[in-house]
Amino acid sequence: MLGLAPFLIVETGQPARPLRRYGGFPHWIRVAAGLGPDEAVAVNVERGDELPDREGFAGAIVTGSAAMVTDGHPWSERSAGWLREAAEAGMPLFGICYGHQLLAHALGGKVGPNPAGRQMGTVPISLLPAAGEDPLFAGVPDGFPAQVTHLQAVLELPEGATALATSERDGNHAFRWGDATWGVQFHPEFSTAHMRGYLRARSDALAGEGQDPQALIRGVSAAPHARGILRGFVREARRRASIV
Repeated sequence: MLGLAPFLIVETGQPARPLRRYGGFPHWIRVAAGLGPDEAVAVNVERGDELPDREGFAGAIVTGSAAMVTDGHPWSERSAGWLREAAEAGMPLFGICYGHQLLAHALGGKVGPNPAGRQMGTVPISLLPAAGEDPLFAGVPDGFPAQVTHLQAVLELPEGATALATSERDGNHAFRWGDATWGVQFHPEFSTAHMRGYLRARSDALAGEGQDPQALIRGVSAAPHARGILRGFVREARRRASIV
C-alpha cells in the first residue's frame, strides 16, 4: 500500500459510552473499510479540529454522531461548508448516519426528526432501481440487512441527488449526488457486537417508545453487504485517483 493517498475520516462524534473501549468511530471505519493504519487520517471536527486542504487525500468518510444536524453546531456548519466545496470539486465522499445527513444538508437537502421515530437494530434495506447502475451498489442484492441507529433522517434529498435505497422507516436511506458523493443512513462499520451494545445502551429509551429492546437484540445479524458498500467506496475512490 506504499504510495497510496490516505483517506480523510471526518470525526463528528463518539460511540455510545459503553462501547468506547473498542475505540472511536475512525478506528471502526478504518478496520471495516480494510484500510491500514497509514491509509487514514482522522480529524475530530466535533472537538474543533480544522479540516485540512483536500489535496493529497483519496477521499473523505464522515462518521456518525449523537449530535443532531438540525442543532446547527458551529463545527457542524463549518464542516458542511467544507463538504459542499469538496463535493462540488469532485472529491469522493462517503457519509455514514450523521455524515449522510450532513452531506444532504450541505448540498441543499432537508434533515429533521424522522416522522417514523427511532430506528435501531439490524434492518432490511431495499435497493431502488438506480442502484443497479451505481458503482458502489451494483451487484448488491436488492434486499440486504444493515445495522441502524438514528433519530433524524434525510427528509428531502438535495436537488440532483439520486435515491439508491429505502428502509421501512426511512425513505431516503442512501443516495448519490453527482458522480462521487454518497450518503448511507446505515452503519457499515458496525459489527454485531457494536449493534447489540448500542441496543443495550439505548434499551430504556427504546422501551419508553414502545419498542422491545430484547427482541431487537435477538434480531441482530451480520451485515456483510453493508460493509461491502463501504469497501466499494474505497475501491472506487482509488480507481478515480488512478486515472486523474
